[in-house]
Amino acid sequence: MYNSIEQFQKDWKYESDSTIKLLGNLTDESLKQKVTPDGRSLGFLAWHLIQTIPEMMGKTGLKISGPSEHSESPATAKEIADTYESTSNSFMEELTKNWKDEMLNTEDEMYGEKWKKGMTLIYLNLHQAHHRGQMTVLMRQAGLKVTGVYGPSKEEWAAYGMEPLK
Repeated sequence: MYNSIEQFQKDWKYESDSTIKLLGNLTDESLKQKVTPDGRSLGFLAWHLIQTIPEMMGKTGLKISGPSEHSESPATAKEIADTYESTSNSFMEELTKNWKDEMLNTEDEMYGEKWKKGMTLIYLNLHQAHHRGQMTVLMRQAGLKVTGVYGPSKEEWAAYGMEPLK
């Protein structure tokens, strides 16, 4: 659980920068990529990742500028990437302005449970990492470059002049 806003802000900066890099490699055509015909598309997953920020943090009382949880995904990769960045920035502004460290132990109603604010922040980061992982699989299937997050991607290993792990 986070006990300091500053620590979360450092983690969010890394996580959101990683998401921005990944979203920057999407193409309009790739947004339709699915593993199975009835599965979620790459565009759906990217948009869901963005929608969750104002939806989840709204349950804690923050008013984040971003898409509603029921809004349709845009048709362009650029709009998705731009919306992620603006939503993430709105989140950081609202968090900085409205929360203090001592609030991280207070609880909110979250999906039928009570979560401390400090845990909600962890779950938001984990939710983002989870869907980024799903997106990288679909991106590979679509023939797109994948960026490393917690270590180099295959392409990044090669750029370092090293043999990618097999």
